Amino acid sequence: MRFFDLQVNGYGGVDFNQDDLSAEDLHNACEKLSRDGVSGMLATIITEKIDLMCARLQRLVQLRERDDLAKRMITGIHIEGPFINETNGYRGAHPLDAVIAADLDLTRRLVDSAGGLLRVFTLAPERDPGTKVTTMLAKLGVTVSAGHTDATLDELHAAADAGLTMFTHVGNGCPMQMHRHDNIIQRALAIREKLWLCFIADGVHVPFLALGNYLRAAGIDRCCVVTDAIAPAGLGPGRYKLGRWDLLIGQDMVARAPDGSHFVGAAISMTESHRNLREKLGLNDEDCQTLLVRNPRTAANCSTRIRR
Repeated sequence: MRFFDLQVNGYGGVDFNQDDLSAEDLHNACEKLSRDGVSGMLATIITEKIDLMCARLQRLVQLRERDDLAKRMITGIHIEGPFINETNGYRGAHPLDAVIAADLDLTRRLVDSAGGLLRVFTLAPERDPGTKVTTMLAKLGVTVSAGHTDATLDELHAAADAGLTMFTHVGNGCPMQMHRHDNIIQRALAIREKLWLCFIADGVHVPFLALGNYLRAAGIDRCCVVTDAIAPAGLGPGRYKLGRWDLLIGQDMVARAPDGSHFVGAAISMTESHRNLREKLGLNDEDCQTLLVRNPRTAANCSTRIRR
C-alpha cells in the first residue's frame, strides 16, 4: 500500500519550517518518505509571522520545482494557522505572538506564496468573522479545515455553509481538560456528514480506545488518517527542531512541549499508522486503504490546481 499524508511538517531529520531549508534537505526528506511507503503528501507550514510564513512557502515551492522527486512526492501544501484560537490548549504548539484573526489580504499573500500548490488551509472558524476567509479559500478550490478551534456548533455550521469541508487532527489542538459533553470533539462529530475528519493514529495523540470510538461514530468513509509528522519521524529518539521548538524525543517517540503541557506534532510514520490500524483496531485492508490513501487524496482535491 502506498500512502498519502495530508499533514507533514518534516521528516527524516528535516523540518520544512526551517528558514535555511536546502535542496538536499528537501530531497532527503522526500526520499525517506518514499522509502517508508508514502506516494504523496502535503508539506505543512505552520503558524509564524506572516513574512516568515510567506518566505518559507516561497522557498519550499522553489526547491520543489528543481527536484523531480520532490515534485512527485509533494502533491501540494497545507498551511496550518495563523488564524487559530489563541487560547492555551487550543493553540497547541503554535507561537502566541504569531496567532492572529483571519484577514483577507494576509490570506491572499499566503495563497500567492504557495505558488498554486495550496491544497489545505487550517483555521479556527471563530477567528474568521463572517466566514470571509473561508469563503474566499473555498472559491479558490482550497480545502478549508477547522483546527486549533473552540468554535460553537453554530459557528461550525456557518463555516461549513461557507465552504469548510475538513477538521484537522480531531482530538488534538484542544485542552486536556474540557467540558465532558459540550466540547469541540463532540461538535465535530455532530456535523460529520459535512466534514472529512482527520486523526493521528499513534495511540498517544488519540488513545486507540477513543480512536476506535471516533471512527465508528463518524464512519470510516468520512475519515482520514494523517501523521502530523515532524523532523524526528522516520528516525528515532534524539534532539530535533520544529519551527521555534527545540525538542528532545524520548524512547516513546512522543514530541512534547518542554513543560509537558501539550504535544508538538508527531513522530510516527504512515507505515506505523497502518500497522496500528490493523493490529490495535483490527481494521481490514479495505478500511486501511480508505483511511490512508483514498479519502486523503479526495479530501485534499489533489487532482485540482488551485487558482491564484
